[in-house]
Order: sequence, then structure tokens, then C-alpha cells
Amino acid sequence: MTEIDRSLIGQLSEPFTVEVEPGAIRKFADAIGDPNPLYRDPAHARAQGYANVVAPPTFPTCFRPPKEPPWFAPLDRRRVVAGQTSFDYARPIVAGMRLTCRVRFVGVEDKQGSKGRMELLHQAVEGRDETGELVFTAGRSTVYRSLAQVEKRSLA
Repeated sequence: MTEIDRSLIGQLSEPFTVEVEPGAIRKFADAIGDPNPLYRDPAHARAQGYANVVAPPTFPTCFRPPKEPPWFAPLDRRRVVAGQTSFDYARPIVAGMRLTCRVRFVGVEDKQGSKGRMELLHQAVEGRDETGELVFTAGRSTVYRSLAQVEKRSLA
């Protein structure tokens, strides 16, 4: 099974901008059930040495390019399952930042699971500040299941 176009490995998506807003940080913290005042109270965050409220470490999971990258766009969404994520920070994301992000196609692995063959699609999202300095890198692995797995499941 080789359905993901491996000739695109190493390519980058078009850059996209994320304006980090305090309300978005608060809503994300609400969604993950984290009451940490660093994510909600600007005065508390400033007292801890930050310029504004701080985003939770998994916040970049909601950063998506407006147009899907060419290696991901043709995939059958019924076969896509979220996999592993990782985050590496040069410094915390805080409200007021304007980040330029790009998704990089890192690679593909073929795997055999208990329910059949699959491909693991590895991507990395990089976010840079307005001076071009790296703020974070978020790794993302996506499971692309075989068509047979999807068809078996829909018949059950």
C-alpha cells in the first residue's frame, strides 16, 4: 500500500498567519479543562514574567493552513485517524504574538497493524515570530488506514 505521494516529502505548505488572541487561548483552556490562571488572567501572567496570557502547550494543534497541503489534500478522510503529536518550544506562545506557520511533510512509514496495512504520515508545523525567530515546532503523525479497513468497518 503506497497511496501517499512520497515524492512530496520535504515540501512545505504555503505560509499562514496565526494571530494569537487571549480569547482563543481561554477557549482552548476551557476545552481541555485546564483552569491554570496563566491561560486566563493577564495580570497573573505578567506577575510570572510573561507579556500576556500564555497558551497551553498543546495549543498549536488548532493551527491549520487555510488550504490543505498537496500531500494531504487527496487523501480519503474516512481513512484518516489522528496519531501522535509532539511539541518543542524555543519559548512559550503568548497572546499578542503573530506567528507565521508552515507545515512540512517529513515522511511516511508503512506499518502492519492487527487490522491491516496502514501508512503513517509524519508532518511538522513550525511557528515563527515577526522577526523570523522559531517559537515552536509541533510534530504530527496521522494514520492513513487501508481501504479494506474502512470497508470492513462500514459493513459491520
